[in-house]
Amino acid sequence: MKKTICMLLLALLFVGLRAEAQERTVAGTVRDAATNAALPGVTVTIKGTSRGAATDEFGKYTIKVPDDKATLVFDYIGYEQKEVKVGKRQVVDVQLKPDNQVLQEVVVAGYGTERKVRFRGNTTIQGVASGVNVQRAPVSMADAEVLRHNTENYNYIKESTFKDAKKAPLSTFSIDVDKASYSNVRRFLNNGQKPPVDAVRIEEMINYFSYDYPQPTGDAPFSVITELSECPWNKENQLLHIGLQGKAIPTENLPAANLVFLIDVSGSMDTPDKLPLVKSGFKLLVDQLRPQDKVAIVVYAGAAGMVLPSTPGNNKDKIMQPIEMLEAGGSTAGGAGINLAYALAQEQFVKGGNNRVILATDGDFNVGISSDSELTRLIEKKRDTGIYLTVLGFGTGNLKDSRMEQLTDKGNGNYAYVDNILEAKKVFVNEFGGTLFTIAKDVKLQLEFNPAKVKAYRLIGYENRALQDEDFNDDKKDAGELGSGHTVTALYEIVPANAKNSDTATGKVDDLKYQETKLSAGAAATDELLTLKLRYKDPESSQSKLITSTVSTKAVPANTTSDDFRFSAAVAAFGMLLRDSEFKGSATYAQVLELAEGALGEDKEGYRAEFVRLVKSKNLLSDISKR
Repeated sequence: MKKTICMLLLALLFVGLRAEAQERTVAGTVRDAATNAALPGVTVTIKGTSRGAATDEFGKYTIKVPDDKATLVFDYIGYEQKEVKVGKRQVVDVQLKPDNQVLQEVVVAGYGTERKVRFRGNTTIQGVASGVNVQRAPVSMADAEVLRHNTENYNYIKESTFKDAKKAPLSTFSIDVDKASYSNVRRFLNNGQKPPVDAVRIEEMINYFSYDYPQPTGDAPFSVITELSECPWNKENQLLHIGLQGKAIPTENLPAANLVFLIDVSGSMDTPDKLPLVKSGFKLLVDQLRPQDKVAIVVYAGAAGMVLPSTPGNNKDKIMQPIEMLEAGGSTAGGAGINLAYALAQEQFVKGGNNRVILATDGDFNVGISSDSELTRLIEKKRDTGIYLTVLGFGTGNLKDSRMEQLTDKGNGNYAYVDNILEAKKVFVNEFGGTLFTIAKDVKLQLEFNPAKVKAYRLIGYENRALQDEDFNDDKKDAGELGSGHTVTALYEIVPANAKNSDTATGKVDDLKYQETKLSAGAAATDELLTLKLRYKDPESSQSKLITSTVSTKAVPANTTSDDFRFSAAVAAFGMLLRDSEFKGSATYAQVLELAEGALGEDKEGYRAEFVRLVKSKNLLSDISKR
């Protein structure tokens, strides 16, 4: 009997070893059959199993197959599905053909229930949903254009104006490290469209780029630099450049991360530039995780649910598996998802660590808590838990930019728009520490201008980050966060007190009847242009710290300004031109190019060079010629 059992065990072991020996890795590249362009985010599965992979930003994939009989299934929204038998090959390259049939979805509601009917091409669909007859006429490609509705939403921006330094000497604002506006504007321009005016937030465009500021040397977690020179678009005025450099902490030295991926898998995410890109982006992030980090995953559509409990960062296969299996469909219960994600983050809270919810969505919440005000109040309540919020926007057509920006403003977080896999790499790989680890919170700036030297001033951008002057000393007032290695840049256009026609900047206001403003005796004698004050809190503190410095009237000649000064000015001018700002002065696209091309600096990642190409783009230049 024992001999029989031993023989059986040996046979099973032999079968297992043979099966393991047959299992091997297959790799390849997936491309568009029409253009030969690499396709990122293509789902690759082994037919008849749940095992799968996805292509990276270069269209490449690797997958383990059990034997030579395996068949790989390549699936990508907008393309025809393709099946390929592996055989004995180790490399399987594939070209996918675009699916020219139109995929539409009809949602029919009746008597409190909902049914979805999908149809392709010139097909008539009939059916019954909850007693309601459903019928659709044949749909053609021409009809598809009519059926598309753009419901993208942007907050109205009232552009900041010049302030009289004598009547309003204080300028107070919160820093902004969001960068969504630039990548969103880039998406419009690359598609041959001029972006909506309110999609252009100039401070986010400027802060998309990193700058060569010195690392901090004192106790503060960041350094502060200033540079004053001639304003490129108004030679009579001056431009003040303010830069903050966050302390760069090596990835291996960052505190442990407790992350919750909160992923929108509703029907609105069912396009190639949404959920497939979300999956590819999060895979890049998972590759960066360390053993001390941990991740949980929550998804939401009609309801919210956990698909992965908190898992150590070195267990990458276990984290990748549920990401690979995500599919889109259903309505959008965003509020329920937020509540569940914060609850999981609180359960695994790491004291002194990076506790953060990372929300990936197009912002289209339509079930449960869905209004902007309700969602904002929900996030404000969560802010005090010590859990930070990162919001990643995806897709076109129904992007709710205004909502996502509000959520991050109120949730101690940052907001980025991901328009392609390279942008996902920028957010999750190149800026891993800055995106995910906060070194200072509630960072506010307050500038007091010397009216003896300054007639008027204007902060460029930051309109939705403006604070009341009394908010500067109020530690209960929320402000922006600064991440490891992050830079923050702000620009002021200044009208000198001795400038010609200086009154035209602010307009004529009658003298006050009941009071008068007198300058101090030393205002004219000093060479101080302004005093700069900055408040910030350590990540786990409720009490702010103060940094104070002064800026002198001594300006740098225009031809010796730094690359950072000229490049930030180029981006600001570009934003004003896109907004058709009344303050654009003599700015032109040619001037933007001249400034930017002469200020590329090291540009290790090529983002500044990309900006130059964007300004030069055929579609944009065509738009310029129409002005």
